[in-house]
Amino acid sequence: MENKTEIRVRYADTDQMHFVYNGKYLEYFEVGRTELLREIGLPYEAIEKEGFLLPVLEAYVKYKLPAYYDDVLVVKSFLKKNPDLKVHIDYEILRKSNTDLIAEGFTIHAFINKGNKKVTRPPDFFVKAIKKFFPEVL
Repeated sequence: MENKTEIRVRYADTDQMHFVYNGKYLEYFEVGRTELLREIGLPYEAIEKEGFLLPVLEAYVKYKLPAYYDDVLVVKSFLKKNPDLKVHIDYEILRKSNTDLIAEGFTIHAFINKGNKKVTRPPDFFVKAIKKFFPEVL
């Protein structure tokens, strides 16, 4: 399973070269990740309500082609690995008009107990949702 989310590039997202500024791609990844989790019934609000946080530990972006103001981009977000102590989410960003691959990458997250701020294994409710929607990764 993967989530596809569309984002239209705003003028404020571009730099002096008229390309999407490199740091914006991590924001686009965040939008995709948020929608992926929401789609499987785990919006951040629900995770936090259960007493957990899911910070980014590592992020990687490989830029393939520039995106420009007013492009409509498709952010594809998916899980390919079993979430043990860490959760690894992969991304592809494509230009909707011609499906050019603009960027790809991943983020790695860990669950943190909201109270004591210590790393913990993914909670049961998260593992159950992953099993239901991503049986191929378990």
